[in-house]
Amino acid sequence: MAKALIVSAGNNANEYLARHIGELGYTRPTIVASGGEARRRMDTNDFEVVIINTPLPDEFGHELGTDAVEKTDAGVILLAKTGTAEQIADKLQDFGVLVLAKPFTGAQFRQAVQIAASSYKRLAVLRTENAKLLDKIAQLRLVDRAKCYLIEKKGYTETDAHRLIEKRAMDTRMSRGEVAQEILEEEEEE
Repeated sequence: MAKALIVSAGNNANEYLARHIGELGYTRPTIVASGGEARRRMDTNDFEVVIINTPLPDEFGHELGTDAVEKTDAGVILLAKTGTAEQIADKLQDFGVLVLAKPFTGAQFRQAVQIAASSYKRLAVLRTENAKLLDKIAQLRLVDRAKCYLIEKKGYTETDAHRLIEKRAMDTRMSRGEVAQEILEEEEEE
């Protein structure tokens, strides 16, 4: 289940925000009253959405917003009075913080939460793709190291080394990386 963090010091605001975010499926949001407590919670939990209702008792809240973007994958929404929101919106949006001016309607708030959640999901897809690419690069490096070993120590040509790894991978139904790892382990045993 997706998790939401509400950082707000006002009980009335907390009820309002929790009710509207609950309509979007965040049935049990974590609610904290200070920036310090929010940072501790962000260190130990993976939130999809972080909502900061400014001002907070220990800070205004914009620093928390930038910290949340830098340290988590969460979509971050900062709620601020209209005049303040206009002053800080451009700066915070450069960091990826969505600024919503108070007062706002329930529909505007829900739409902002949906935008923040979609940015979280998009970032998760990009992180998965990045991990796959990094794994592929690691596999290619491993294969290249095995080829170098075969060329330098066993007297293979580059074509023959490549062919050997490919053939062994097909014959054993292993990946080229796994075959390369076996070849390098054989080298260590010698």
